[in-house]
Amino acid sequence: MHKGRLEAFSDGVMAIIITIMVLEIKVPHGEHISDLYPLIPVVLSYVLSFVYLGIYWNNHHHMLQTVKHISGNILWANLHLLFWLSLVPFVTAWMGENHFARQPMALYGFIMLMAAIAYFILQQCIIREQGDSSLLKQAVGDDLKGKVSPILYIIGIVGSWFSPWIGGATYVLVALIWLAPDKRIEKVLKD
Repeated sequence: MHKGRLEAFSDGVMAIIITIMVLEIKVPHGEHISDLYPLIPVVLSYVLSFVYLGIYWNNHHHMLQTVKHISGNILWANLHLLFWLSLVPFVTAWMGENHFARQPMALYGFIMLMAAIAYFILQQCIIREQGDSSLLKQAVGDDLKGKVSPILYIIGIVGSWFSPWIGGATYVLVALIWLAPDKRIEKVLKD
């Protein structure tokens, strides 16, 4: 299969996920700025999730630039990733509507952890399909960010039970780590 179909499908699913998230932000009944104040947790959770989805979309795009052939394993691994990402609107809404309470924060971290694991599985499927000399294998190398992120998610999940602020700060930290542009794949593609 040509990778174009996989990219188009994945882009479409990501666009739908973001659309669902924004539709969860309900317009308040009132004309004053103060009527927006109760929406602050909802909007903040939306911003965090939007950033995460943007990071996944960007990295997914770059990763697929290294792919020459799409196998059945890659298709299933990609669907696995999209499954976990498709749950982001639900946990985002639950977290925002409940003002970052402990259980919604912990579940948010769990979904982010599972998405990170699914991304790693997809990455490994691509490397296995393309071989040890693949561009992706060269680009990711030891993948320090990929190894640190799941550990931070676990810290955030556990920390959420003590204080939602610990979970929230940890999830923001992971997003900031990945928000910095990752030039590894671009560098390998230029060589």
